[in-house]
Amino acid sequence: MVESQIEVVPATADRWNDVVELFGTRGDAAHCWCQWFVSSSSYGKPEAKQALHAQMEQATPPGLVAYVGGVPVGWLRVNPLVVLPGMTRSRAFKQWGAALGADLAGIWMMSCFVVKVGHRRQGVARVLLRDGIAFARDHGARRLLARPIDLSARPKTSSAELFVGTLSTFLDSGFHEVARLRPYQALVEMTIEESR
Repeated sequence: MVESQIEVVPATADRWNDVVELFGTRGDAAHCWCQWFVSSSSYGKPEAKQALHAQMEQATPPGLVAYVGGVPVGWLRVNPLVVLPGMTRSRAFKQWGAALGADLAGIWMMSCFVVKVGHRRQGVARVLLRDGIAFARDHGARRLLARPIDLSARPKTSSAELFVGTLSTFLDSGFHEVARLRPYQALVEMTIEESR
């Protein structure tokens, strides 16, 4: 598959059935419904699914959905950091959060990828990341953060652990590493240039 075959659109309410199909009934996506950093207390509970549905009905969608030939194959959560309290309360955040300052306005996070089995290693995450940068910029982001895995430091990482993305993909997309949260997990950042 070539990346030009991948179409990415905002995860609006009319895409709900596609997200349900994408997340499936097994694995982390079907338990979390991309709520871990929003409300970890709902992980694995029916309200997690309901919460994502409600978020998709809001004026600013919580992320993006990727399609190939009309079939949903990928997801990226990209939000302002302030709507991800599970991230800002984390131990990792305490290590680097002070450098962000008290004003988190305009700081966005690319927190979660889901790529459907059978479509991995085909550029879906790369296209979601590219379009996620544009989506965040168009919605007022001035800085983008992520916490990807460095596969060179942890080559036996499971696919479930890669929900945060890979360091090489972020570096290739223009992010730069600013810290190590763990020996195998980086904090990366991109400053968004205004082009509107």
